[in-house]
Amino acid sequence: MKQTWIVGYDGSDASHRAVAHAAEEAKAHGARLLLAHVLEWSPYSFLTPEELDERHKRREQELVRGRGVVQPAVDRLTEQGIDAACVVRYGHAGEILCEIAAETPAARIIIGRTGGSSLTHRLLGSLAINLAQAAPVPVTIVP
Repeated sequence: MKQTWIVGYDGSDASHRAVAHAAEEAKAHGARLLLAHVLEWSPYSFLTPEELDERHKRREQELVRGRGVVQPAVDRLTEQGIDAACVVRYGHAGEILCEIAAETPAARIIIGRTGGSSLTHRLLGSLAINLAQAAPVPVTIVP
């Protein structure tokens, strides 16, 4: 049975590096890649029904936009002969990647290192730190 590896993808340079690394490894090991694009979205419980309706419309537009971000990467992988698909979800990136890994079930999560302002965040990035603590599978952090 083919292993599934989740690759965090947002169109950034870091996510491109993660996809390139994952593609090399997937070719060597025959793994399937699932590119996950997470749209940060917080629920608001104090909105009026009209505001909720407008928010729902914007959410649907964001899902379409998110698919537009990740689908070209999936297409490039498929052209290379790699079994690839994508998923777009709302929420906190670390939590959603862990949920997807548990649901799939995935054998690994691959992300690109982005860095940040503090020394730890500069070395790893907050998503990497969150995944290192909570992921149900091994995490590969691509520099």
